Amino acid sequence: MKIISSKKKLIKIIKGEKNLGFVPTMGAIHKAHIAMIKRCNSVCNKSLVTIFINKPQFNRKSDFRKYPRVLKKDISVLGDHGVDYLYLPTVKQIYPTGHKKKIKISAFSKKLCGKSRPGHFEAVVDVIDRFIKIIKPRKIFLGEKDMQQLKIVEEFININKIKTKVIACKIIREKNGLAYSSRNFLLSPEEKKIASNIYNLLNEKKKNLIKKKIFLKEIKNKILKFGINKIDYIEILDINKLIRPYKKIKKYKIFIAYYIGSTRLIDNI
Repeated sequence: MKIISSKKKLIKIIKGEKNLGFVPTMGAIHKAHIAMIKRCNSVCNKSLVTIFINKPQFNRKSDFRKYPRVLKKDISVLGDHGVDYLYLPTVKQIYPTGHKKKIKISAFSKKLCGKSRPGHFEAVVDVIDRFIKIIKPRKIFLGEKDMQQLKIVEEFININKIKTKVIACKIIREKNGLAYSSRNFLLSPEEKKIASNIYNLLNEKKKNLIKKKIFLKEIKNKILKFGINKIDYIEILDINKLIRPYKKIKKYKIFIAYYIGSTRLIDNI
């Protein structure tokens, strides 16, 4: 694995790559990242992973400060899983003149997480667009756990006729049902158990919720009794109607965001 910290050097090294796969991360590498890397390696000639904790997408300075930083461990894990290139850029390399305050993205960005995180998705799309312009990958691999982010990036790439193809990667879960996330590093065993209970409840009740045999208010009250601090949202949406072009087949997901202590978790089931 080649570790590169210079943008000029990276561009020179990957210039001849015709089927390069790109897995963007903010570090704290876990099994879901590894699954995306394996998928990348199976369909691309070479794989490139970035680790860049993107400050503009954090709505609270405290969240940015406490985000897990375990670079030495990350490098070891990535080296063991067949990554060809690891790019570790500085802020100045990605934002030589600052980040874009205004970037045109899907109206879906105003829903779900967008309601409580103004500017978050603009910052995510901005940084991904900047990486794509530097790396020029054939494919970019994004996780379905961040379904809203995935759909918004996908629409941006389609509308702007960017040649990179988005590959959606399935949610990878721990044995207890908790979706792998870098934020899980911040949870105690007791908090993980609460998150597991929430997943199991929603997974069990999903069909009845879609059929409206039971209602979200009832489920919301049950979740609050598990001992969480706050539910940001819980909604059922047809994921085939989130971004254009719309598909005729209905496919429903339950979207949820909630706080355990000061840690915000999201999931879709």
